Amino acid sequence: MAAVAGVHASLLLTSPIVSNNPKISPSFYSSNAHKHNLTKFFTPNSDSGKGNGNGCHLRAIKAKKNPWLDPFDYGEDPDMEYGELFADGKQDAEYPRPPDNPDSEYGFLKFPKGYNVEIASLGAMLRGDVRVCVCMVAGGVYENLLFFPVIQLLRDRYPGVRIDMIATARGKQTYEMNKNVRYANVYDVEKEFVVPADYMEAVGMLKNRYYDLVISTKLAGLGHSIFMFLTSARTKISYVYPNVNAAGAGLFLTEALKAPQLDLADGGYNMYKELIEQLAQPGRNVPRQPVPPLRISISRKLREVVETKYKDAGLMKGEFLVIHGIESDSAATMQSRGDCDSLLPIKFWADLSRSLRSVKVLFIIPHERERENIMEAVGEDSYIVFITTPGQLAALINDSIGVVATNTAAIQLANALDKPSVALFSSIKKAKLFIPNATEKRCTIIASETGKLADINMEDAKVAIKDVFEKSMVAA
Repeated sequence: MAAVAGVHASLLLTSPIVSNNPKISPSFYSSNAHKHNLTKFFTPNSDSGKGNGNGCHLRAIKAKKNPWLDPFDYGEDPDMEYGELFADGKQDAEYPRPPDNPDSEYGFLKFPKGYNVEIASLGAMLRGDVRVCVCMVAGGVYENLLFFPVIQLLRDRYPGVRIDMIATARGKQTYEMNKNVRYANVYDVEKEFVVPADYMEAVGMLKNRYYDLVISTKLAGLGHSIFMFLTSARTKISYVYPNVNAAGAGLFLTEALKAPQLDLADGGYNMYKELIEQLAQPGRNVPRQPVPPLRISISRKLREVVETKYKDAGLMKGEFLVIHGIESDSAATMQSRGDCDSLLPIKFWADLSRSLRSVKVLFIIPHERERENIMEAVGEDSYIVFITTPGQLAALINDSIGVVATNTAAIQLANALDKPSVALFSSIKKAKLFIPNATEKRCTIIASETGKLADINMEDAKVAIKDVFEKSMVAA
């Protein structure tokens, strides 16, 4: 026992943990000696009156790290954002797949997508990494435009994710204003009777791209949920019907979001609220993802094309006011499915434009046959531009002083570009639904008192336009 005690004492003397006090001896641990040596850790408080009642402070001895315990412990990593574990935090922006080396002496070896299990499966199972994602959006230009915050949310939550879109022919045009989208394919998920060849082609295309996440805004029943199940994606998220039509759909989906109404477009600007709530959920050491605002990007090619159009009409950049929302039977009106009463006849716009003297008014027509009607109602010297795509409309709004429109995509594009606008709505309820926080978005709301857009007060619209645009032109 004496030999063991001697070895224990020698270890205490040589250990760096207690090396700050070289006077400690084995007798310190004897019966009552250590009680008297505790006074060495107390020093009189001579500088200030702080401390305990005896005027003493407890002096802590900082233990030094023993390099023999962990030679690879270099302290805290200043660049570590989420945590030490692999399962913590977000995924890396770089794709985990190693680059192919065709010059290797062992030949050109390439793993098929989805089969490089040694690298891909760990992050996918522990963190739920999403490397490739596809979103199927139902509706036209307006509905796809309001989906842009969801796309940006996916990019922020899953760094490096590649996002593809499935939309209608009109909805596909919207994604030329979104730099986060890789591919945009045309397939109408709401079509009731699909040709079997088109159905199998869509399934094969989705299956061959090995998606980790599939999102759908179509209200899914049993048929659409099976369509998503056939893509072989790991995670499948979709809205389902709020009634009995959703029976059996949840069996083939990872997450089934019950729609608040039969048409999501009735929810206005926040029509994808339930989907955003699902995607923004916090993870391991990852806080809840904030919802980004609606933003768009306009390419240089679009700017050049649109600049040629309005210059041919006799206008220059920054001197015209855009008017959008002319009543027409064209499919390019860009109105929302949640607000069918959102177009006004040419006579209304003609009377409104006559009251604007210091501002040049540019009429946007969705079809060439409307040109003659406007020239008859307004005059031969009116400014008219034919535009059918949302990208060209956004480039035109970007070069204007502002927008006067009904509830069409032009209002949302003006808000995304921080342009002043005057919005005409059939009711104040619709206005608050589609343009929340209108004051922050520099948008003036003019609503009808009867619930019909045709009964909107012309004088209120004229006063609002003069206050917003004519005064700014005089100041400029």
